[in-house]
Amino acid sequence: MSASSAFNDEKGGSSSVGEPEYGHDPASGGIFSSDYKRHDDLKEMLDSNKDSLKLEAMKRIVAMIARGKNASDLFPAVVKNVACKNIEVKKLVYVYLVRYAEEQQDLALLSISTFQRGLKDPNQLIRASALRVLSSIRVTIIVPIMMLAIKEAASDMSPYVRKTAAHAIPKLYSLDPEQKDQLIEVIEKLLADKTTLVAGSVVMAFEEVCPERIDLIHKNYRKLCNLLIDVEEWGQVVIINMLTRYARTQFLNPNINESLLEEGGGGDKTFYGSDGNGDDEDEEDKQKKAEAAALAKRKPYVMDPDHRLLLRNTKPLLQSRNAAVVMAVAQLYFHLAPKAEVGVIAKALVRLLRSHSEVQYVVLQNVATMTIKRRGMFEPYLKSFYIRSTDPTQIKILKLEVLTNLANETNISTILREFQTYIKSMDKDFVAATIQAIGRCATNIGEVRDTCLNGLVQLLSNRDELVVAESVVVIKKLLQMQPEKHSDIIKHMAKLTDNIQVPMARASILWLIGEYCEHVPKIAPDVLRKMAKSFTNEEDIVKLQILNLAAKLYLTNSKQTKLLTQYVLNLAKYDQNYDIRDRARFIRQLIVPTEKSGALSKYAKKLFLALKPAPVLESPFKDRDHFQLGSLSHLLNAKTGGYQELPDWPEAAPDPSVRNVEVKESVPEWTKCSSREKRKEKKVEKPFYSDSEGESGPTESADSESYSSSGSDSGSGSAENGSGSASEDSVEASESEEEEEHKKKKKKEFKRPVQESDSEESSEEEERKRVRKRKQLKSNSESESDEDEESDSESSQSESEDSESEVDVKKKKEVQSKAPSKPVTKESKKEKKEMSLLDLDDFEPAASPQVTPVNSFLCSSLVTDLEGLSLADSVLSPIAISPSGAQKSYELLHRITGEGLSVEYCFSRQPFGPDPKMVAVQMQFANSAAADAKNLHMEDVKLQSGMRVQEFPEIELLRAGETATAAMGIDFCDSTQAANFQLCTHSRKCFVSIQPPVGELMKPIFMTENEFKKEQGQLMGMNEITERLTLDAKCRDEHVVVQRVTAAANLSRVPCGSDKECSPPLPLPALPLPVHRFAGRTVSGGSLVLVTVATKEDGAAQLTLNCDKMVIGTMLVKDILLALTQ
Repeated sequence: MSASSAFNDEKGGSSSVGEPEYGHDPASGGIFSSDYKRHDDLKEMLDSNKDSLKLEAMKRIVAMIARGKNASDLFPAVVKNVACKNIEVKKLVYVYLVRYAEEQQDLALLSISTFQRGLKDPNQLIRASALRVLSSIRVTIIVPIMMLAIKEAASDMSPYVRKTAAHAIPKLYSLDPEQKDQLIEVIEKLLADKTTLVAGSVVMAFEEVCPERIDLIHKNYRKLCNLLIDVEEWGQVVIINMLTRYARTQFLNPNINESLLEEGGGGDKTFYGSDGNGDDEDEEDKQKKAEAAALAKRKPYVMDPDHRLLLRNTKPLLQSRNAAVVMAVAQLYFHLAPKAEVGVIAKALVRLLRSHSEVQYVVLQNVATMTIKRRGMFEPYLKSFYIRSTDPTQIKILKLEVLTNLANETNISTILREFQTYIKSMDKDFVAATIQAIGRCATNIGEVRDTCLNGLVQLLSNRDELVVAESVVVIKKLLQMQPEKHSDIIKHMAKLTDNIQVPMARASILWLIGEYCEHVPKIAPDVLRKMAKSFTNEEDIVKLQILNLAAKLYLTNSKQTKLLTQYVLNLAKYDQNYDIRDRARFIRQLIVPTEKSGALSKYAKKLFLALKPAPVLESPFKDRDHFQLGSLSHLLNAKTGGYQELPDWPEAAPDPSVRNVEVKESVPEWTKCSSREKRKEKKVEKPFYSDSEGESGPTESADSESYSSSGSDSGSGSAENGSGSASEDSVEASESEEEEEHKKKKKKEFKRPVQESDSEESSEEEERKRVRKRKQLKSNSESESDEDEESDSESSQSESEDSESEVDVKKKKEVQSKAPSKPVTKESKKEKKEMSLLDLDDFEPAASPQVTPVNSFLCSSLVTDLEGLSLADSVLSPIAISPSGAQKSYELLHRITGEGLSVEYCFSRQPFGPDPKMVAVQMQFANSAAADAKNLHMEDVKLQSGMRVQEFPEIELLRAGETATAAMGIDFCDSTQAANFQLCTHSRKCFVSIQPPVGELMKPIFMTENEFKKEQGQLMGMNEITERLTLDAKCRDEHVVVQRVTAAANLSRVPCGSDKECSPPLPLPALPLPVHRFAGRTVSGGSLVLVTVATKEDGAAQLTLNCDKMVIGTMLVKDILLALTQ
């Protein structure tokens, strides 16, 4: 190919007619000029003023780099364009510079100011590229500049730039290790980053720079565990490997009791078993067993919740499409999980065996190591390790290794049948490995030893010399176990010396005949005679065994072999190999006694004919598990550079509190916000809400604090911006939620038995005093703003509109605590409302029906508000949720199955006290048997991953004919999967399961119509389901629609904001038909669930559901459709 055609190829393969061609005439010197003028057109394009030409040139240059061609001579032309205004050109220039900055450092340094300007570019890709180029210039002079750039990038708004900063850290560390301390500070800052894009990169930097600084991980451990599922695949691998080492230093060994028992019980005999100390050893074994058992009883193992968190969050990654991620999770489970749980990785690893041969090789190496310690794990997948004819030799040998490790008494016959097939293979290395595998099976499983020996002896007649040779070597090892039984086999092998030419096989036969010469006294001398003939032509390994055979026969049968031995020793005396010469001199001095020979010659027989232990055929993978599985060191079985040792488990658990993260309280911020608003706004319109907002902070319960934290965040943010409306809304919403919880607590108190009432009276008195004090303080603070209030009638009117939403909650309270059927006068209603409004201030259960005196702040505007509210009863009454007494009950245990004990359960729709993320389940036990039921409790709880159960307290005695109730909590993880468990009494156990209807996975939340519409607008598209339906004839009434929807799902009604949408008192055809809105959140995940039922003429309606959890949304729509159309 001419130089010009090569040049044209580089330019993209197109050459125009007018273009000059170089190097046609060798005499013209064109061969050299073509190189000189190489890339001239690209340089011209890069120097032009047109961005389109520059972009085209850069695309061609980057394409050249991608094809592996050298474009380094273009560096000066490219680097000039780093200051180009065109973003596309700039990106490609940075791609080029990252590739060649290290080679052309001097030129790159000239443009360093441009790179620094690039770090301030508004485009995140340019900022990241500039940092990448800067960190690629390997010159120590610019280390301070790089350091500054990395620190700035670590605080960048863009997670992509922060990720690039994490990538730059190891580069800077390798350039200047003295910067380690400053880099650790940056790593610490980036580890606190909450974005998944940064997590993997910063952990990689941590592993490169300071893997020993485990203390940096403590505070970020839980966050890394929770983010793991969303990190990119290579980040997942790095994080999992790091967390494996972290867990080995911070948690206790989950198999500690088992390993102690194994150590105590494993009285391994010494290599040369000495009979003399047998009794002592037995005593020691017993003592060790007793100690281990006592220790196991004394310290029962309890898994750390953080240890469980790691195992739970990595388990789903076993389904990853990336083999490296699956392998990383598998090694984590192998090194960290309790023995009973490690089995889950087997299926995932077997799945990887369908990948490419490279992946198979790595996976099989690790499986081979695992099968030595955890054989039972892979036994169900035995057939997956059968060898295919298409497998490469390395894969075949590894599969053989696994099959041999998995062999036991039950499956050995199947495995040996497989091995018989493999011996017929054309792959000689594989056949040799198969024969060795047969030998190992025979060693490990005594029952099949004879069968294996007979099979191997049959192989001795094989035509293939390699097969015969390998069989001889394996038979030699097997015969050492029981030589006296197999003298026939030794005779048969002696006859093979004429045919077998493989040195190792000949040496093995000679060793066997020499070692067991007393079993074949007639054949042995003849074999020595034959070997003496061919001594000079044999390989060194065979010559050494001929010398050994001669020495042993001289000691046992000197009459027949004395001359032969002397002949062999004389031949060996002049051999070319010094090992053989030395061996001959040594043997002569030892076995042929002379005057000069020392005392050793007396012991010649003991030296040569000592009993030798049978060789133990072990797996080459036996001791590899001290390397971390999945690492290069494990693969090579040697420690490689950069390998981090897997730490040993600690003796005692380190302090788990180091992983606790302090949560900043948001309550003081609320108070600050409200006071700041007061100072900013001269007009103080705060008769009621702002006070409750200010005072609610200290009196809130822990549950309501966590429940309304999102509201507080938005509130504080808006207050700083100077607009107080958003904060007020969020506070109102959180207050109403707290009010609902408070109302439910109050309801529980009403249900307490009468016996407790005496003891409660004193506590109720104290409650009253506290409430009064709080109200007096409030009235004092309010009196200052009375003048403003009187002049501000408009603001009070707007407030009254807002307060409608609050009264909706109080309405629910009234309906739940008292039957709604009785007619009530307007005055009594007014009184009740006043009382409930006061209750709202202090979030305390009402001590008694006595009404505290109303202070001056209630006098003017609020009374008119209340009168207006009492008139709105007809509109607001349907909002009340159906009382808990009407909840549907489900049968958990039938009395026939339970032998007289029957159990029913219902979802009480009350918040579950110990854990707000759990659904409360009320259980009713009835004993209709003649005998008492004792010790009613739960056992063997089986849950899907992520689900949790708070068991009900044990019922010690349930007498015949009596009933009892108990409450339990279940975190269903926002799914309708059943919680399975055993319900146990003192005499029997019954398997039962609780499966929730999808509507019971919600909790109602209060929301204004505007908030509802705003949230609905954010849950459109994929998150919205719309269905048309025809309402049932009985379901045309507005009250019935609300009742049926709230019965199907635990949602609360959103109050109407306008009279147009609410049902009018008279049927006016001009007005639109009502729209019903319902809101709630899922109990476990807190996802919003918004339901809209828009009724139309003739019973037609449209049901719309908005929820980001589509599975829940689809199921809920079906349930509501069923409720409205039946």
